[in-house]
Amino acid sequence: MRRRLFQLAGLALAGAALTSGPARAEIEVDLALVIAVDVSFSMDPDEQTLQREGFIEAFRSPIVHDAIRRGAVGRIAVSYMEWAGASDQRILLPWTILEGADTANAFAEALSRKPTRRASRTSISGAIDYSVRMQDESGVSALRRVIDVSGDGPNNQGRAVLASRADAIARGITINGLPVMLKDAGYFDIQDLDTYYRDCVIGGQGAFMVPAKDKAQFRDAVKTKIIMEIAAAPSPGFAAADEGGSLVLLAQETRRANCLAGEQQWRDRMGN
Repeated sequence: MRRRLFQLAGLALAGAALTSGPARAEIEVDLALVIAVDVSFSMDPDEQTLQREGFIEAFRSPIVHDAIRRGAVGRIAVSYMEWAGASDQRILLPWTILEGADTANAFAEALSRKPTRRASRTSISGAIDYSVRMQDESGVSALRRVIDVSGDGPNNQGRAVLASRADAIARGITINGLPVMLKDAGYFDIQDLDTYYRDCVIGGQGAFMVPAKDKAQFRDAVKTKIIMEIAAAPSPGFAAADEGGSLVLLAQETRRANCLAGEQQWRDRMGN
């Protein structure tokens, strides 16, 4: 119990170090990572639980701890944000320095104590724009800046997702994706969400996505994605983007996604 209290205290101090004083930019890290998680009503409670547990288990994993230590600097900065509609973004855990097992476990413990919620609409563009602002205010000097977007539907509110993606890439930020595809497309969902994420969401240097299509493997998918982001090493077989953000199609993929599918679907079904 005492060890856990010390870990949580260390987490709080690390977070405070990123939000105080003019020396903020002196903190060097291998990676500044915003985890941007969809909490729209289309995410069922069991999906939300699996998603949350996936990130908790990832940061408790010795493999993730080792990946952090093996970086050039040996530490990363991570924040955890939930999003739904265009003006609905909430930071659950602020920027926190992770340097190994103790700090990563403390981050996971803090996340495990946060309640889940659900909210209206789906604005991937809003999530990206908010995450870009978070990156600009991180207080760290990062070798790489990454936004990790997970969700189960297309953008249906706010500005076009392509515009938000382009602005993020222009700032040197990479967007990776975790399309959640655990159930059949519902009222405001689309088929082939992985194709949509590939063509409309991910972008920037080394961008990739890891589709979550099976509940039994969801936690492993999240852990794999976190490891790949920390190590900057996308694996063969994942959809990826080149350095300029131009999407590279997998050999078996020939279809292109409609990046306004969510907006059109909303208008058609709401009658406006």
